[in-house]
Amino acid sequence: MSQTQDKTLRVVCADLPAPPLFWRDDQGIRHGYEADVARLLADKLGRECEFIYRNWADFYPALDANDGDMLLCGQGISEYRKTLGDFTEPYAVFDEAVMVMAGSDIQSPQDLVGKRVGAIADSLNMALAETFEGCITVPFSGDTDDVMGDMVKALRAGEVDAFVDDDVALVPLADETDLAIAFVVPTQNAWGIAVSKQSDAGWLAAIDQALARAKQDGSLKALWQQWMPTLNYPF
Repeated sequence: MSQTQDKTLRVVCADLPAPPLFWRDDQGIRHGYEADVARLLADKLGRECEFIYRNWADFYPALDANDGDMLLCGQGISEYRKTLGDFTEPYAVFDEAVMVMAGSDIQSPQDLVGKRVGAIADSLNMALAETFEGCITVPFSGDTDDVMGDMVKALRAGEVDAFVDDDVALVPLADETDLAIAFVVPTQNAWGIAVSKQSDAGWLAAIDQALARAKQDGSLKALWQQWMPTLNYPF
Protein backbone atom coordinates (compact mmCIF):
# COMPACT_ATOMS: atom_id res chain seq x y z
CA MET A 1 0.00 0.00 0.00
CA SER A 2 1.27 3.48 -0.86
CA GLN A 3 1.47 6.40 1.53
CA THR A 4 4.16 8.38 -0.24
CA GLN A 5 1.92 10.67 -2.36
CA ASP A 6 -1.03 11.10 0.00
CA LYS A 7 -1.99 14.61 1.16
CA THR A 8 -3.76 13.44 4.32
CA LEU A 9 -2.23 11.59 7.26
CA ARG A 10 -4.93 9.20 8.51
CA VAL A 11 -4.30 8.44 12.17
CA VAL A 12 -6.05 5.43 13.72
CA CYS A 13 -7.06 6.09 17.33
CA ALA A 14 -9.76 5.55 19.95
CA ASP A 15 -12.71 7.87 20.49
CA LEU A 16 -12.83 7.82 24.29
CA PRO A 17 -11.92 10.30 27.02
CA ALA A 18 -8.38 9.75 28.30
CA PRO A 19 -6.97 13.16 29.24
CA PRO A 20 -4.31 14.44 29.04
CA LEU A 21 -3.58 12.03 26.19
CA PHE A 22 -6.73 12.47 24.12
CA TRP A 23 -10.43 13.34 24.18
CA ARG A 24 -13.00 15.05 21.96
CA ASP A 25 -14.96 18.16 22.86
CA ASP A 26 -18.63 18.85 22.09
CA GLN A 27 -17.66 20.13 18.64
CA GLY A 28 -15.86 16.87 17.85
CA ILE A 29 -12.37 18.38 18.01
CA ARG A 30 -9.70 16.05 19.38
CA HIS A 31 -7.43 17.45 22.08
CA GLY A 32 -4.50 16.20 24.16
CA TYR A 33 -0.87 15.21 23.89
CA GLU A 34 -1.34 12.38 21.42
CA ALA A 35 -3.72 14.42 19.28
CA ASP A 36 -1.18 17.22 19.06
CA VAL A 37 1.69 14.81 18.37
CA ALA A 38 -0.32 13.48 15.41
CA ARG A 39 -0.87 17.02 14.11
CA LEU A 40 2.80 17.86 14.64
CA LEU A 41 3.97 14.85 12.64
CA ALA A 42 1.41 15.53 9.91
CA ASP A 43 2.79 19.07 9.60
CA LYS A 44 6.37 17.82 9.38
CA LEU A 45 5.28 15.34 6.70
CA GLY A 46 3.53 18.12 4.76
CA ARG A 47 0.05 16.71 5.29
CA GLU A 48 -3.30 17.41 6.88
CA CYS A 49 -4.17 15.27 9.91
CA GLU A 50 -7.33 13.16 9.92
CA PHE A 51 -8.36 10.98 12.86
CA ILE A 52 -9.84 7.56 12.09
CA TYR A 53 -11.76 6.28 15.12
CA ARG A 54 -11.83 2.58 15.89
CA ASN A 55 -12.40 0.42 18.98
CA TRP A 56 -9.19 -0.67 20.71
CA ALA A 57 -9.50 -4.28 19.51
CA ASP A 58 -9.83 -3.11 15.90
CA PHE A 59 -6.67 -0.99 15.69
CA TYR A 60 -4.39 -3.41 13.85
CA PRO A 61 -7.10 -4.83 11.54
CA ALA A 62 -7.80 -1.20 10.57
CA LEU A 63 -4.13 -0.71 9.66
CA ASP A 64 -4.07 -3.91 7.64
CA ALA A 65 -7.28 -2.90 5.84
CA ASN A 66 -5.62 0.43 4.92
CA ASP A 67 -8.23 2.39 6.86
CA GLY A 68 -5.38 4.50 8.25
CA ASP A 69 -1.74 5.29 7.60
CA MET A 70 -0.55 4.89 11.17
CA LEU A 71 -1.76 4.02 14.66
CA LEU A 72 -1.04 6.59 17.37
CA CYS A 73 -3.02 5.69 20.48
CA GLY A 74 -1.47 4.44 23.70
CA GLN A 75 0.54 1.61 22.20
CA GLY A 76 3.29 0.50 24.53
CA ILE A 77 5.83 -1.32 22.39
CA SER A 78 5.72 -5.01 23.27
CA GLU A 79 6.98 -8.16 21.59
CA TYR A 80 3.38 -9.19 20.98
CA ARG A 81 2.44 -5.89 19.33
CA LYS A 82 5.55 -6.11 17.16
CA THR A 83 3.91 -9.16 15.55
CA LEU A 84 0.92 -6.98 14.60
CA GLY A 85 2.67 -3.89 13.23
CA ASP A 86 6.00 -2.16 12.80
CA PHE A 87 6.90 0.54 15.34
CA THR A 88 8.68 3.87 15.30
CA GLU A 89 11.06 5.10 17.94
CA PRO A 90 9.13 6.15 21.08
CA TYR A 91 7.28 9.45 21.35
CA ALA A 92 6.50 8.90 25.05
CA VAL A 93 7.69 6.86 28.05
CA PHE A 94 5.40 6.14 31.00
CA ASP A 95 5.23 4.14 34.21
CA GLU A 96 2.24 2.01 35.15
CA ALA A 97 -0.15 2.31 38.07
CA VAL A 98 -2.82 0.28 39.85
CA MET A 99 -6.22 1.88 40.44
CA VAL A 100 -8.54 0.85 43.27
CA MET A 101 -11.57 2.18 45.08
CA ALA A 102 -10.80 4.91 47.60
CA GLY A 103 -10.25 3.38 51.04
CA SER A 104 -9.06 0.05 49.64
CA ASP A 105 -6.46 -1.80 51.69
CA ILE A 106 -4.48 -2.55 48.51
CA GLN A 107 -1.21 -0.63 48.70
CA SER A 108 1.37 -2.97 47.13
CA PRO A 109 1.63 -6.00 44.84
CA GLN A 110 1.59 -8.25 47.92
CA ASP A 111 -1.92 -7.00 48.72
CA LEU A 112 -3.22 -8.35 45.39
CA VAL A 113 -3.03 -12.04 46.36
CA GLY A 114 -6.44 -13.51 45.59
CA LYS A 115 -7.67 -10.21 44.13
CA ARG A 116 -9.16 -9.73 40.65
CA VAL A 117 -6.97 -7.37 38.63
CA GLY A 118 -8.16 -6.02 35.29
CA ALA A 119 -6.15 -4.77 32.30
CA ILE A 120 -6.53 -4.52 28.54
CA ALA A 121 -5.92 -7.93 26.97
CA ASP A 122 -2.49 -8.48 25.38
CA SER A 123 -1.22 -5.13 26.66
CA LEU A 124 1.89 -4.24 28.64
CA ASN A 125 -0.52 -3.44 31.48
CA MET A 126 -1.74 -7.05 31.42
CA ALA A 127 1.86 -8.26 31.29
CA LEU A 128 2.50 -6.31 34.49
CA ALA A 129 -0.67 -7.65 36.13
CA GLU A 130 0.53 -11.17 35.38
CA THR A 131 3.64 -10.52 37.48
CA PHE A 132 1.56 -9.86 40.60
CA GLU A 133 1.88 -13.19 42.36
CA GLY A 134 -1.40 -14.80 43.41
CA CYS A 135 -3.77 -12.34 41.74
CA ILE A 136 -6.54 -13.29 39.32
CA THR A 137 -6.12 -11.40 36.05
CA VAL A 138 -9.24 -10.19 34.25
CA PRO A 139 -8.68 -9.21 30.59
CA PHE A 140 -10.76 -6.50 28.92
CA SER A 141 -10.98 -7.12 25.18
CA GLY A 142 -11.27 -3.53 24.01
CA ASP A 143 -14.11 -4.34 21.59
CA THR A 144 -16.34 -1.58 22.97
CA ASP A 145 -16.03 2.15 22.37
CA ASP A 146 -14.58 2.90 25.84
CA VAL A 147 -12.36 0.20 27.33
CA MET A 148 -11.10 2.55 30.05
CA GLY A 149 -14.68 3.29 31.03
CA ASP A 150 -15.39 -0.44 31.07
CA MET A 151 -12.60 -1.02 33.60
CA VAL A 152 -13.76 1.86 35.80
CA LYS A 153 -17.33 0.53 35.74
CA ALA A 154 -16.12 -2.96 36.63
CA LEU A 155 -14.12 -1.57 39.55
CA ARG A 156 -17.06 0.41 40.85
CA ALA A 157 -19.36 -2.58 40.47
CA GLY A 158 -16.99 -4.82 42.43
CA GLU A 159 -16.34 -7.05 39.41
CA VAL A 160 -12.60 -6.39 39.80
CA ASP A 161 -10.66 -5.26 42.86
CA ALA A 162 -8.14 -3.21 40.88
CA PHE A 163 -7.00 -2.51 37.37
CA VAL A 164 -3.70 -1.60 35.73
CA ASP A 165 -3.08 1.19 33.24
CA ASP A 166 -0.41 3.73 32.47
CA ASP A 167 0.10 6.35 35.14
CA VAL A 168 -0.59 9.24 32.78
CA ALA A 169 -4.11 7.91 32.12
CA LEU A 170 -4.90 7.20 35.76
CA VAL A 171 -3.75 10.47 37.34
CA PRO A 172 -6.85 12.38 36.10
CA LEU A 173 -9.14 9.54 37.25
CA ALA A 174 -7.66 9.74 40.73
CA ASP A 175 -9.39 13.12 41.06
CA GLU A 176 -12.68 11.20 41.32
CA THR A 177 -13.59 11.03 45.01
CA ASP A 178 -14.29 7.29 44.95
CA LEU A 179 -11.13 6.26 43.07
CA ALA A 180 -7.47 6.15 44.10
CA ILE A 181 -4.08 5.07 42.78
CA ALA A 182 -2.86 2.26 45.03
CA PHE A 183 0.76 2.30 43.84
CA VAL A 184 2.94 3.06 40.83
CA VAL A 185 5.39 0.62 39.21
CA PRO A 186 8.37 2.34 37.48
CA THR A 187 8.22 0.28 34.30
CA GLN A 188 9.21 3.12 31.92
CA ASN A 189 7.29 1.63 29.02
CA ALA A 190 8.10 3.13 25.62
CA TRP A 191 5.12 4.09 23.47
CA GLY A 192 5.44 4.02 19.69
CA ILE A 193 3.53 4.68 16.49
CA ALA A 194 2.59 1.57 14.53
CA VAL A 195 2.27 1.10 10.79
CA SER A 196 1.01 -1.90 8.89
CA LYS A 197 3.55 -4.57 8.05
CA GLN A 198 2.21 -4.24 4.49
CA SER A 199 3.25 -0.57 4.26
CA ASP A 200 5.61 0.70 1.59
CA ALA A 201 9.29 0.43 2.33
CA GLY A 202 10.39 3.75 3.70
CA TRP A 203 7.07 4.79 5.26
CA LEU A 204 8.15 3.83 8.78
CA ALA A 205 11.46 5.62 8.20
CA ALA A 206 9.63 8.76 7.05
CA ILE A 207 7.59 8.91 10.26
CA ASP A 208 10.70 8.21 12.34
CA GLN A 209 12.50 11.07 10.61
CA ALA A 210 9.61 13.45 11.30
CA LEU A 211 9.58 12.35 14.94
CA ALA A 212 13.35 12.82 15.20
CA ARG A 213 12.99 16.39 13.86
CA ALA A 214 10.28 17.06 16.45
CA LYS A 215 12.64 15.92 19.19
CA GLN A 216 15.56 17.90 17.83
CA ASP A 217 13.72 21.21 17.37
CA GLY A 218 12.02 21.06 20.79
CA SER A 219 8.46 20.90 19.45
CA LEU A 220 7.78 17.48 20.98
CA LYS A 221 9.10 18.65 24.35
CA ALA A 222 6.86 21.71 24.18
CA LEU A 223 3.79 19.52 23.72
CA TRP A 224 4.86 17.25 26.58
CA GLN A 225 5.29 20.20 28.93
CA GLN A 226 2.00 21.73 27.80
CA TRP A 227 -0.08 18.64 28.48
CA MET A 228 1.90 16.82 31.18
CA PRO A 229 3.88 19.43 33.12
CA THR A 230 4.21 17.23 36.21
CA LEU A 231 5.94 14.39 34.31
CA ASN A 232 9.59 14.55 33.34
CA TYR A 233 10.19 14.78 29.59
CA PRO A 234 11.91 11.48 28.75
CA PHE A 235 14.05 12.38 25.72
